[in-house]
Amino acid sequence: MKLRQTYILTFLLTQTLSGQDIFVKADYPRVVTAGEQFTIMWTINSGGGEFSGPSFEGFYKLMGPQTSYSSSTQIINGKISQETSYSYVYYLQAMNPGKYVIPPATFKYKNKDFKSDSLYIEVIKNASSRQVNTNTNTNQPSGREQITADVGNRSDIFIKLTLSRNEVYLGEHIIASIKLYTKVNLSGLNEVKFPAFNGFLKENLETPPLSSLQRENVDGEIYGTGIVQQFLLYPQISGEITIDPVEITALLQQKSGQTDPFFGDFFASYQTIPKALASQPVKIKVKPLPGNKPDDFSGIVGNIAMNATVNKDTINVNDALTFKITIKGSGNLKLAATPLLKLSPDIEVYDPKITDNLTNNANGSAGQKTFEYLLIPRHYGAFTIPSVTYTYFNSAKKEYEKLTTKEFRFYARKGADQGAVTVYGGVSKEEVKYVGKDIRFIKTDTKSLKMSDQILVSKHSFATVYGFALILFFGILFIRREQVRRNSDLSIVRNRKAAKIAGKRLQKASSFLNSGGDEFYEEILKALWGYLSDKLSIPVSELTRNNAIDLLKVKGIDEDLINNLSTILDKCEYARFSPVSSGTEASEIYEGALKFIKTVENSIG
Repeated sequence: MKLRQTYILTFLLTQTLSGQDIFVKADYPRVVTAGEQFTIMWTINSGGGEFSGPSFEGFYKLMGPQTSYSSSTQIINGKISQETSYSYVYYLQAMNPGKYVIPPATFKYKNKDFKSDSLYIEVIKNASSRQVNTNTNTNQPSGREQITADVGNRSDIFIKLTLSRNEVYLGEHIIASIKLYTKVNLSGLNEVKFPAFNGFLKENLETPPLSSLQRENVDGEIYGTGIVQQFLLYPQISGEITIDPVEITALLQQKSGQTDPFFGDFFASYQTIPKALASQPVKIKVKPLPGNKPDDFSGIVGNIAMNATVNKDTINVNDALTFKITIKGSGNLKLAATPLLKLSPDIEVYDPKITDNLTNNANGSAGQKTFEYLLIPRHYGAFTIPSVTYTYFNSAKKEYEKLTTKEFRFYARKGADQGAVTVYGGVSKEEVKYVGKDIRFIKTDTKSLKMSDQILVSKHSFATVYGFALILFFGILFIRREQVRRNSDLSIVRNRKAAKIAGKRLQKASSFLNSGGDEFYEEILKALWGYLSDKLSIPVSELTRNNAIDLLKVKGIDEDLINNLSTILDKCEYARFSPVSSGTEASEIYEGALKFIKTVENSIG
């Protein structure tokens, strides 16, 4: 029985190995100095074949290949997986400075050749490297020592903030990389302080932990380098923007005490010395988008496509229809504006449900964003959803491009559950119903009738009451007509209720004041933009910061108050995508928004 199980296990392992992909991977230094000895290791995930090393022209082969083998087997939920690794190590010595290419290594398995990539190694002149102060005095400095970040001064350790591009259009993505360069041993990094990136929408890029460093030639010297963090940036303002320095505290390993004459550094002790590093400020030029922006400009800079769908072509009156618009591509899709629908007034439309599935990488944000509208026809008949236009700026072609959806048609029919009531054009009509009690019999019996002694009209109080009622009637009629007239102009109604609606939104924002999260800043923005739209009689779809500021100036609003408004809007917009602000700043934003609304309300009524 045990022998049978062994055969089955061996068969399954053989099948697993035969089905896996074979790769030949090389691990080697990219930069070495003349005369330096180094190793190259090829790793293969399969055995049973024949390995052939390449020629090492330009290098002196000291030893190799040395082979090693490792294997691990896992059985999870009845599924067997095995990882096998064969390593081939060569010891080489660099001879003369220059750039060399080592051909691929070959692994032959079952009459099929598997090759590695070519190896590119740069050999530089041998130069003595300056090390960190190794004074044997045990009284080492305990404070933080500032090191400049200029490459030209040949520091043993420094950091740099680099940008993928130094000149971009407004809204075009940039990759910011923070890179560490060192020639000394490190035990870790501490107190990493990234720039605020003012003027940018910032997204963190997934960066692997800095567990190992790669060799790199920096002006003729070899440094160990590694990426600390990468960011995806979208500039929100045009002009020249300066990015503040990065500040990092590096923990250096420094040998303390004297070297043992017999055992060397084997029993030497080490201490950790903190050193503060700072990069140089970086400037970038942000160009405004060329030409005049189209009215339907979405705010997207990148490369996108658009399509639209409806889930039904026939529905009942007062039932819901789903109209979906999907934006796909790359660019600043997170800031994409909502497409504008131009529908018949007989179709009730709700604010769209917005969902996105975006990923950030070195090429910017990519994925899709969906706007899902709920449409409800209020009478029966044929309806049309006109084509929707959506304009974006193509960063590759440096021009605006307009996207257009196709036109959709659907039919709304009378619902079976509506009974005798038919809804048409918003007016309800009822069919005549027979009750069975419409005609009553006339009474034939008579009673004695007599004339009243007093006639109401002859009384003196009748004229007084009649006159008062007549005056009251005309008064109520006048007030009602005035109320209808005032309410007929929606812009006046919105203007009159602007402060009240904004106050309710500010009251809701105050409930999020302590947390200072995205909800607080979103409510502040809704309150301010809604108040400006209602007070200045500008539709939300046409409301921009520029035309709002122009109208406020025309109405005589103080320049300082307008500047305070711009500051509040900037802080709220940046705070939604930047690290969380303090409670004091959130309170100042709330008080500033409340003061602005009260001042404008007192100024223009």
